[in-house]
Amino acid sequence: MAEGERQAPPDSSEETPPATQNFIIPKKEIHTVPDMGKWKRSQAIEKLVALLNTLDRWIDETPPVDQPSRFGNKAYRTWYAKLDEEAENLVATVVPPSLAAAVPEVAVYLKEAVGNSTRIDYGTGHEAAFAAFLCCLCKIGVLRVDDQVAIVFKVFDRYLEVMRKLQKTYRMEPAGSQGVWGLDDFQFLPFIWGSSQLIDHPYLEPRHFVDEKAVNENHKDYMFLECILFITEMKTGPFAEHSNQLWNISAVPSWSKVNQGLIRMYKAECLEKFPVIQHFKFGSLLPIHPVTSG
Repeated sequence: MAEGERQAPPDSSEETPPATQNFIIPKKEIHTVPDMGKWKRSQAIEKLVALLNTLDRWIDETPPVDQPSRFGNKAYRTWYAKLDEEAENLVATVVPPSLAAAVPEVAVYLKEAVGNSTRIDYGTGHEAAFAAFLCCLCKIGVLRVDDQVAIVFKVFDRYLEVMRKLQKTYRMEPAGSQGVWGLDDFQFLPFIWGSSQLIDHPYLEPRHFVDEKAVNENHKDYMFLECILFITEMKTGPFAEHSNQLWNISAVPSWSKVNQGLIRMYKAECLEKFPVIQHFKFGSLLPIHPVTSG
């Protein structure tokens, strides 16, 4: 995570935001426990959580089958087939009737976000598809600026819970070469958002996330530490050996530097890697801009 990297100039071919868009400087809104109601009220957020609850219930209804192979339980394909069949109906519960035409396009990203049914694997490309799913809902106006905290810490957090249950229930393989594109075997984005949550924390520093006591006491409140707890539950042996990249990051002096470095790493190791992006799908909501010469 070199500090001397410079960001590339913006691509002039990117879409110009609509003239009616009003931009604001983001600020903290959740100062006390009663403030939590500000983001709990969004109907779209609640509907998305309900959608994810449905996926969770389907896991319970589709237990693993007995098979010789330890990994990649084939019951996952039965679970996925149900999602493939019902994805548009699920998305239609979140999108208002006036935007029904967008449902087939948005539903593609939901289906891409839960792993591959042929290989029975999951990785950061699938995680990126869920981020794209949420982005599409933002672009069509289903999710609003006021929902930004809940999008991460309520919807995406619930998504993580469901994905972890999928990974454990069906013993899914890491996509790619043993999860080479992730800080752990499967995820990346929660480390970015989780580190941003910890910036300016009064006592938790990056060095604390390799402290078992600190993780056990604080994981329910902080996304980053919940990720660490899941890793320690799934892997055995010294942390420095099974999660060497994270171990190195624990030596970074501040959460802001961790966050900045992870954003650069995500761009370089995920968004700019062919093995990840070759599977990403583009449409009218998330178009690809061809590079023009001259």
